[in-house]
Amino acid sequence: MTPKLFDVHTHVQFASFKDDADLVIQRALGAGVWMVNVGTQKDTSATAIELAEKYSKGVYATVGLHPIHTEKSYHDAQELGTPNEVLEFTSRGEEFDYDHYKKLAQHPKVVAIGECGLDYYRLGEESKEKQKAAFLQQIELAKEIKKPLMIHCRSAFSDLIDILVACHLSLVTPGVVHFFSGTQDDAKKLMDLGFSFSFGGVITFARDYDEVVKYIPLDRILLETDAPYVSPVPYRGKRNEPVYVVEVAKKIAEIKAVEGDEIARRTVENTHRIFPE
Repeated sequence: MTPKLFDVHTHVQFASFKDDADLVIQRALGAGVWMVNVGTQKDTSATAIELAEKYSKGVYATVGLHPIHTEKSYHDAQELGTPNEVLEFTSRGEEFDYDHYKKLAQHPKVVAIGECGLDYYRLGEESKEKQKAAFLQQIELAKEIKKPLMIHCRSAFSDLIDILVACHLSLVTPGVVHFFSGTQDDAKKLMDLGFSFSFGGVITFARDYDEVVKYIPLDRILLETDAPYVSPVPYRGKRNEPVYVVEVAKKIAEIKAVEGDEIARRTVENTHRIFPE
C-alpha cells in the first residue's frame, strides 16, 4: 500500500482538531493522503505519537521543540487551545530536555526530530541564543538516533546555514526545511548540505515562491499543508487539513510545468527516501 500524496508537515494533533482529529485523518487516508504530524514541544510531540499509534499505516510523527517555544508567553489557540483550557502553556518557556525527547524519538512511528530551527521574527539577541542552544541539542539528538531533521526557519537563514555547515557531517540523512522561504542562494547552500524542501498552501496564492520552486530540482521537493494554518486556494479562510495537500501538488505541477501524476509520484518517492519506515 502506497499513498497518492504525502503531507510531510501537518499538525492534526493540535487543539484546532480536538473534536474531529480522527475524522480529518480518515478523510485524508480515504483520499490516499498520508501524513506526518509534527511536534512543536513536549505535549504536541507526545500527542503526535498517540495519533500515529492508532493507524498501522499512513500516519507518522516527529518530536521536537519549535524555536518559538523556547520563550515564555507564546500562545496560539489553534495549537494549544483557549487560554482557559491551557493556562499552563501561556507562560512556559520550555528548556530542551534531551533525555525526554530521546525517549520519545525512539518510538517506531517517529520519523524525524523537529520542528526545530531558528525563528528571528521580532526577536531579541538573548532569545536568539536560546533558540540556537535548543537547535544544536536537537541536531545532536538526530545524529545519535540517526533520524533526519524537520527544520523551521524564519528570517534566520544565515545563522541556520552556519550552524548546519558546522554540524552536518555526522548527519546520516539531513532532512527537510519546511515552508521554505529562503532565497535561491539559501536553497543552493542547503542542497549542498543534503537538505530537501517542503512547500505548502502559500504557493497557491503568493507568487513570491515561484522562482525558488522552479529552481529547486524535483527530487528535492516535498509537499506539506502545515495544517491548521495557511489553507490553499480554494480553501482560504477555512481551517487547513491534510487532504488539501492536493492543491499544493497541483500548483507545484503548474509552476514546474510537469504533469500532476509525475509530481505525486516523485514527491512520494522523495518522502520515502528521507523518512524510511
